[in-house]
Order: sequence, then C-alpha cells, then structure tokens
Amino acid sequence: MSAELAQEPAALPPVVAIVGATGTGKSDLAIDVALSLADSGVSGEIINADAMQLYRGMDIGTAKVSLADRRGVAHHVLDIWDVSVEASVADYQRIARAAILDVHARGAIPILVGGSGLYVSSVLYEFEFPGTDSHVRERLEKRAESEGLDVLVAELGARDPLAGAAIDPKNARRVIRALEVIELTGKPFGAGLDAEHRPWRKEMLLFGLQRERGELVSALDARVVAMWEAGLVEEVRALVPRGIASGVTASRAIGYQQALEFLAGDCGESEAIESTQALTRRYARRQVSWFRRDQRTVWLESGDSRNVASITDSILSRHS
Repeated sequence: MSAELAQEPAALPPVVAIVGATGTGKSDLAIDVALSLADSGVSGEIINADAMQLYRGMDIGTAKVSLADRRGVAHHVLDIWDVSVEASVADYQRIARAAILDVHARGAIPILVGGSGLYVSSVLYEFEFPGTDSHVRERLEKRAESEGLDVLVAELGARDPLAGAAIDPKNARRVIRALEVIELTGKPFGAGLDAEHRPWRKEMLLFGLQRERGELVSALDARVVAMWEAGLVEEVRALVPRGIASGVTASRAIGYQQALEFLAGDCGESEAIESTQALTRRYARRQVSWFRRDQRTVWLESGDSRNVASITDSILSRHS
C-alpha cells in the first residue's frame, strides 16, 4: 500500500467512476447523477477520462459534451492539450488526480467518466510508468518497419498475453511501448495493467454501463454517420493548420484518421465512414473486455431509468 493511500483521511468522499463502451450513455448519466446529488445537497463534479477529449478542437468525433449540455455541472480535464501533443498516460494520471483532490477539497464528489480503460485505471489504481530508452525504442521501430508490425504483435502476445489482448494490434506505438517496457523491466507490461489490488483511494465506487451487442453496434454505426453529417470533416480541416496531421496521438484517433485520409484524397467518403464504423466496433469490444476485468464494477443496463437513483443512493450511503 502506498504512503499516499495509507495517509488518506477516513472522511474523504468516495471517488466515483462511470465506465463502459463508447455509445452507452456514460456522459449523460454522469451529469444526471451530479444533478441528483445536488438535489440532496451534495455537489458532484465530472473528471474526464476519455483520452481524445483531452484535445482542444476535437469535439464532434469524440462526442464531447457541449458547454450548454453540461447543464451547469462542472467538468474538468477537458481541452488541455493541443492536437500536436503526444498523449502521455503518466501526465494524464497526474493531472486527473490533482483535479480529483481539488474536488475533494471543496467537499464535492468527483465522478470519473470515460471509456479509455488505461486512463481510467491509471487514476484509480497504483500504476507505475517505467522510463523510456531511445535505443530500445529505435530498435523496435526498425523491426516493425523491416519485419512488419504483425511480428511484434505476435511476440507481445507470446511474452505478455494480458497486454496482447488489451492493446490494439494496429496501434504500433503502444505495441512497441509494451515490448520496450518488457525489455527494460524484465516484467510483463500487463503487470501494470493488472493493478486492481492496489487502489489509489480506499473509497471508490465503480459503475459500468452495458448494452446488448447488436443494439450497440447499430447505435455506433448510426453515430458515426451522424458525426460526419454534423461536420467532422470540417472540424478536422480546421485542425490541420494546428498540427493534427503531425500529432502522433490525435492523428490516429478513430474518425479523425479517416477524415484526414479523405481530405488527402486517399479514400472516398463512404470508405472513410465504413472504416470508422469498423474501428469503432472493434474499439467497443476492447473496452468491454478491459472493464470486465475489474470485479469491483457494478454493471447497469444502459438507458435504465433506475440508474440515476441507484448510483446516487450508493454514493450518499458512502458519503460522510
């Protein structure tokens, strides 16, 4: 147990997390819960845990809740990075935890909301982030170019099945990072992913939203089309002068990469939309697999009218 956890005041309000696959209604539910808490005289504030909502200007393709739709509920850790910045989970962990401590200092309930599994877990559990080695990284990058990424993906799966299952096999940066950590530490990268026995805070409440697979797939496919109709391509076009094309992380975001390819003339609109839909469905499957690992999570059916009262009652019962 960390010294920080051991010194935690017993009266500290719980950290609440609402997680699940994209398209399950996490953001709206979190706002409803915060408003329900307010009706009981307790403040609730939302901490973003969606990796791509950290980027300024990436709104449509990330389903970022607009200021008006936040209904007066405070939101934190949104729009903190330029699209040219490479994402860092370690940096996010530091920023999000600081925001949570600020919310606690006001006597309010922090509600962590998002579907980026590693980002959520980095806040809730004692993740350690090993350093980097440019020589090891360069050697692995050269192997990916000469041997193909599939070879490195297979190697990762053999050396570390947990990380192999959790990491997108198309994400070269994360595959290489996992192999780098294994080489530098002699330990599986997945050991850091399996941290659920080392909570950051004693008082935590985790709620997961689930939706029948066929229903979710239809909703996700429709949402992608709606994002394109809402102006995703124009949003991406406006981000080009701000460096999205060279942004290591932002340029690879689902929907944004396809819009960039469309703008560059590398694919047609229908092809870009279909690719975005397929990648979104695959991402949703990985999200479900990730969050299902945590036995602390209480699973709720998306759209159930009882969810707000259920979560609110659970929070109030643990709130001093």
